[in-house]
Amino acid sequence: MKKAIIEFENFSFKYHAQQDPTLYEIDLTIYQGEKVLIVGPSGSGKSTLGQCLNGIIPNIYPGTRTGSLRIDGKDAFEQSIYEKSLFVSTVLQDTDGQFIGLSVAEDLAFALENDVTPLEEMKTRIHSWAERLDLQALLSHRPQDLSGGQKQRVSLAGVLIDESPILLFDEPLANLDPRSGQDTIELIDRLHKEQGTTTIIIEHRLEDVLYRQVDRIVLISEGRILYNGEPDALLRSDLLRENGIREPLYVTTLRQLDYDLDKEADVTSIEQLTLTDVQVGELPALVVEEKLDRSLIEVQHLCVSYGDKEVLKDIHFSIRQGERLAIIGKNGAGKSTLAKALCQFVEVSGDILWNGQSILSDSIKERAERIGYVLQNPNQMISQTMIFDEVALGLRLRGVAEADVTEKVEAVLRTCGLYAFRKWPISALSFGQKKRVTIASILVLNPEIILLDEPTAGQDQRNYTEIMNFLDELNRQGHTIIMITHDMQLMLDYSDRAIVLVDGQIVDAAHPASVLTAQSLIEAANLKETSIFHLAKKLGVDALALTRFYMERERKE
Repeated sequence: MKKAIIEFENFSFKYHAQQDPTLYEIDLTIYQGEKVLIVGPSGSGKSTLGQCLNGIIPNIYPGTRTGSLRIDGKDAFEQSIYEKSLFVSTVLQDTDGQFIGLSVAEDLAFALENDVTPLEEMKTRIHSWAERLDLQALLSHRPQDLSGGQKQRVSLAGVLIDESPILLFDEPLANLDPRSGQDTIELIDRLHKEQGTTTIIIEHRLEDVLYRQVDRIVLISEGRILYNGEPDALLRSDLLRENGIREPLYVTTLRQLDYDLDKEADVTSIEQLTLTDVQVGELPALVVEEKLDRSLIEVQHLCVSYGDKEVLKDIHFSIRQGERLAIIGKNGAGKSTLAKALCQFVEVSGDILWNGQSILSDSIKERAERIGYVLQNPNQMISQTMIFDEVALGLRLRGVAEADVTEKVEAVLRTCGLYAFRKWPISALSFGQKKRVTIASILVLNPEIILLDEPTAGQDQRNYTEIMNFLDELNRQGHTIIMITHDMQLMLDYSDRAIVLVDGQIVDAAHPASVLTAQSLIEAANLKETSIFHLAKKLGVDALALTRFYMERERKE
């Protein structure tokens, strides 16, 4: 008989700062050695559930609870955060926020030093885990200097070295390129099997997690468990779409083809599908909708170096007026540096032309009036307490008369769907609404280009769609949209062209569907073939044509 290691019984929790509970009547048992995926829309309570497990609640965020939570048979709320850490090790979404040591070796040693582990044993365990996670060559490096995938392995080693019986992963894929994300899921699966740990993954990217088998999926919405069972039944149902979670691309494509999923014994992976009597029909030809022929920006011989390290090497490309451009590539390829170069945040060599005229002599203020830069995390941009003041800040700093400020800010708030909240404090907004505030604070300056870094990272399907439809509306109003993204579905659904960066150089600029069906590009840029590609192979049809079919249907819907 399996041993219950985590037991929620009629458990509810309310933060002291909130009027209503975040979790309601949770009944959930997780058994020793299980691998469980927890999904749910933003604000559903899944992160609160994780924080109850690792001790953040109630030790950091106090509140009121009813019912019970036991970990390994002991009341979780009667244990200190240190006692809890002996049972539950957590890998955070933001790996940089988890690093302690000045080198990888020091970071791995941190937990052992706190436990007063003898030096020789400490060295043995550090080298053992470094070998298991392929970190031997990185032990002397600073964690902050590593790629996204390497950082993830270091943070994993830093918690695994404690050998806790429960591993909790909070959005482990949010900041990783597609290939690194796939490698991380493979690594989690391997460690789960080798160590026999109880593994809990909280993640929005359902399809990426299902790259390797999970025992159960728990779907949470509005603080309640809506589903707790095997992945297969959940994928067949409408619960994912109804609750703002993206289902796997191949499942969506089969639904678009009007295929009856009940014909299949197992829909959790393409390999299991028989695909009896799938009617594909005539697939659409590639139609590239050209935006205005006029190039708004021409980048010529652009180079950027940080000290002796050359990050961007002889970059050439153009940005057409009114297009939606995706910039993609692996972690560390130079995407963010390219954005900073366009916004005048770093010194460059080469030239940047705006309507044929060099703009290298722009001040940062002048460049901001041409290109508005929206950071991935809205909290890093917000400096005011009230929504109106945040959006008005840029105009006020430019000395615009207050009457004109009010007129411009109110017009932008209407455009952004925030006018009703103009007198609200920003702290009362959801993450998606905060994202809109940061876009509004850029939009009020009326830049021709809006550049966004990972516009939908960590967003559920509902917020994702809301943000991207809003950006599409701005595009229809004449704004050129540039997106740095690791999200291949976003690139397919919401861009006209993709620039692929590899090791500081542009290796291609093409239609999104063409990029994701070019094997050489996929390998070079740490991308991965979408499940539509594998579905096309199984159906014996052209992958590019099936991808176009998906894109057309998705955009119509």
